[in-house]
Amino acid sequence: MASSACTKPIFPSSFTLSSSESKSKLSHVSFISSTTHLPIYRKLSHVNLSKRCLAVNNVLKTADATETSVRSSKSEDVGSLGDRPTILVSEKLGEAGLEVLRSMGHVECAYDLSQEELCSKISCCDALIVRSATKVTREVFEAGKGRLKVVGRAGVGIDNVDLQAATEFGCLVVNAPTANTVAAAEHGIALLAAMARNIAQADASTKAGKWQRSKYVGVSMVGKTLAVMGFGKVGSEVARRAKGLGMHVIAHDPYAPADRARAIGVDLVPFDQAISTADFISLHMPLTPTTNKVFNDDTFAKMKKGVRIVNVARGGVIDEDALVRALDSGVVAQAALDVFTEEPPSKESKLVQHENVTVTPHLGASTKEAQEGVAIEIAEAVLGALKGELSATAVNAPMVAPEVLSELAPYVVLAEKLGRLAVQLVSGGSGIKSVKVVYRSARGPDDLDTRLLRAMVTKGIIEPISNTIVNLVNADFIAKQKGLRISEEKVVVDSSSELPLDSIQVQISGVDSKFASAVAEGGHINIDGKVKFGEPHLTCVGSFDVDVSLEGNLILCRQVDQPGMIGRVGNILGEQNVNVSFMSVGRTSRRKKAIMAIGVDEEPNKQALDNIGAVPAIEEFVFLKL
Repeated sequence: MASSACTKPIFPSSFTLSSSESKSKLSHVSFISSTTHLPIYRKLSHVNLSKRCLAVNNVLKTADATETSVRSSKSEDVGSLGDRPTILVSEKLGEAGLEVLRSMGHVECAYDLSQEELCSKISCCDALIVRSATKVTREVFEAGKGRLKVVGRAGVGIDNVDLQAATEFGCLVVNAPTANTVAAAEHGIALLAAMARNIAQADASTKAGKWQRSKYVGVSMVGKTLAVMGFGKVGSEVARRAKGLGMHVIAHDPYAPADRARAIGVDLVPFDQAISTADFISLHMPLTPTTNKVFNDDTFAKMKKGVRIVNVARGGVIDEDALVRALDSGVVAQAALDVFTEEPPSKESKLVQHENVTVTPHLGASTKEAQEGVAIEIAEAVLGALKGELSATAVNAPMVAPEVLSELAPYVVLAEKLGRLAVQLVSGGSGIKSVKVVYRSARGPDDLDTRLLRAMVTKGIIEPISNTIVNLVNADFIAKQKGLRISEEKVVVDSSSELPLDSIQVQISGVDSKFASAVAEGGHINIDGKVKFGEPHLTCVGSFDVDVSLEGNLILCRQVDQPGMIGRVGNILGEQNVNVSFMSVGRTSRRKKAIMAIGVDEEPNKQALDNIGAVPAIEEFVFLKL
């Protein structure tokens, strides 16, 4: 894997990541685009949390200027740093939330858009906020042409957003899962009581001039069994309130922890047990391929005759034709529905018109307090994403705790720069297919969250050699799409446990190197880095130890270890007005082989690099952009 000595500057050659590179769909999305190759990093200290957070945010926003330029001219980036992003609100949002949005961006409210109108507008927008009616499809993300950075769902459910497409295009999707929790739970309980006591039907009858007391005799809820199907935030709040009404509550949720259910006196049971023993069933599950029409003829047949059903979750979880049949047969005595498969439902809907069905027009979150809370929650989440921050309510990105983000900030910078260095050491050929990242830390493997670091190594490797912008949202997807396998290893070492990491090592296997000295004994390209005084440093190239601050540009030279080499190379660069910011020499043994690492502020011209290569004692060299 050795390469010949270089006597001319070496720049990244045009190789592919895999044979499928040319066939893959390009993703031109970052959180906020920059007009430079890398963000500007300030000196970071381990005690300055705000600056460390800034570094994380800037890494997430980074976009290569060449990639930004390929965007459509119609999609001029007004969301760049220093500009106010454009935020499209396609459904009614509380004024409090709009005010939050206007504090940072240009807000356009355009309601009742058709798909064609939405696709037309989205190419000029950095963010989109929807409720449940707007369908954010793959076509919308494609029409965004890389500019759309975040979609905010003002509410909990995100089944109207194509998450796969959002992830492919690097677009963060956030929701507002907490602000309307109580409102939805209260509405569920209200429908439960209204159904049990025939409130809606008795109201309509009385207003029609009738007095039918005997017709609308209800049922009591005290002592009855309520099955809560989906024990998330809303489901658990419904359970609390139902317990207060004297009901026996059971629940089914394959992902809910049993101890959380037991803490409020609820038993988690299997699906069939829940639906077969319940007197009342309250639905609070998301709409997924697994739950789509999960309540159908088969499940209704397993229920206790005379069961009553409430749905304030998603209409699609019920087969509405099957529910009509169950109502007609008496298996289901009554239903109270706030959501429907198609909204609004048809005026001729047999389900809506059924005398034993109470309906409301998707009012679960419709209280003044909830509307204001949801508006503020989603506005803050969207603005945070536009600033490059990771939202706690992101639904298509791994959750990284704020304290972890803060602690890892300088290592995030290191990880990306190591990735950029490593890929520039690869010569043309079959392409990169296997990368290994080794984390050395005094902490145990379970105490180290490396997802963000892995994403930044991926970003550093892929972005310099493709038209793809990588961020935490799409890093794993893009790597898989391009046939790049990234493995990780965590090694416990004897170092300070106060710091999350001692070092990061990036290995690229199965490729040739344009700088033979970067190849370790195992035949792979190998570089190591550490964070020193809050700044990333290169500490090892191949088997040579160096100590180089990763800023500016870098020249690596393999040379015969002899006097005068530092001065000679320094003079060559000085003659071409190239400022040297640092030099470091690592050698195997005295007067044998050595690697000289030279940091330069400017990019040396061809003449300067040719002159360096012409020095007899220099066996090979490479110029690297950081």
